[in-house]
Amino acid sequence: MTERTILITGCSSGIGYDAAHALKAKGWRVFASCRKLDDCERLIDEGFESPRLDYTDTGSIASCVREVTAATGGRLDALFNNGAHGFFGAVEDLPTDGLRAIFEANFFGWHELTRQVIPIMRAQKEGRIVQCSSTLGLVTIPWRGAYSATKHALEALTDTMRVELRDTGIHVVTLEPGPITTKFRENGIPFFEAWIDWQRSARSAEYEDGLIKRLYEGGGKDTFELPPSAVTAKLIRALDHPNPSPRYYITTATYIAAFLRRILPTRAIDRITARI
Repeated sequence: MTERTILITGCSSGIGYDAAHALKAKGWRVFASCRKLDDCERLIDEGFESPRLDYTDTGSIASCVREVTAATGGRLDALFNNGAHGFFGAVEDLPTDGLRAIFEANFFGWHELTRQVIPIMRAQKEGRIVQCSSTLGLVTIPWRGAYSATKHALEALTDTMRVELRDTGIHVVTLEPGPITTKFRENGIPFFEAWIDWQRSARSAEYEDGLIKRLYEGGGKDTFELPPSAVTAKLIRALDHPNPSPRYYITTATYIAAFLRRILPTRAIDRITARI
């Protein structure tokens, strides 16, 4: 059997890092991309091919795809769009330029990379595109409006793409993780500090009593939190199954969110999420 190839983004830590190691152990040829060169070098030392890819850098996206296809003779069996970052703050305090910035990283860059990969998979008449969304692509909670907006947009684009590509041999799958043990909160702090002037906000007291402590002091694991390997397990199912499901829910929180969205009116959901 020909060695299967996959490009994974956001492999410096967390979900991408775990997925890269697990798939390599299963015999996949893994291109474990990272945004920073020093992370790429670290993964190369661990035995990976690790092209640099920064979703906000158009040149790096094109360069990464060229590097991968040059190495594989033009083949790519799977793409796992995973790299993303959080951006915490009340919607009224989000500068529009800050919102544009997170969309570049969490949405537009994903679209650009995917568009460059689709022709490769069309020529093969097969392939897998797996998108790492979130419970926050299904529901919203306070302080996560920017991140949730990118994931809601991703859900809509991915659903459309799945239908449009249904007769091509390319399977499009959405993973829906809930709370996963990663550096997500820590990695979101620089964007909060760069864009949110919380001390001048009308909600400054709420920031100080809630979000600030959560961001900088942590607070232990979230309810229902699982390790990155829980995501990897569903990714492997999406890659191996001859007819994968359109979506895979991960963590109890995601199952609950999806269930409540189906059965409860909007006001009831608002009352629940307002307390999170």
